[in-house]
Amino acid sequence: MQIKRSGFAPSVRGPEAYFTGTVRLDSRFDSEDPDRVGGATVTFEPGARTAWHTHPLGQTLIVISGLGWAQREGGPVEEIRPGDIVWFAPGEKHWHGATPTTAMSHIAIAEKLDRSAADWMEKVSDEQYHLTEIR
Repeated sequence: MQIKRSGFAPSVRGPEAYFTGTVRLDSRFDSEDPDRVGGATVTFEPGARTAWHTHPLGQTLIVISGLGWAQREGGPVEEIRPGDIVWFAPGEKHWHGATPTTAMSHIAIAEKLDRSAADWMEKVSDEQYHLTEIR
């Protein structure tokens, strides 16, 4: 058994290459070979979001606070709230983040394939993001 105590790793800012706005990553965890699962608690300030991305073996989000949006390519933007569990299938292009007025935190869990848990793509433009408000 291994216990990683709260605060075992310092908070870090989400990399600008993968996120728009202020994003904080906490409680990051990775497993050791041969295990492949890893994750983090991710907090998005209002208006913050991920870039479009996929996961080779899928991703689970567990929303723990606030109000957010998630969208898969070609689908509608979905509102996500505390207690919601979101699953993105392997290879499903998507993004997720906070609404323009409310922060959102979730626990993100994904497995690695060939040492990669995510394939990052273009950013969600301000125009794409703000179109969401009209829907």
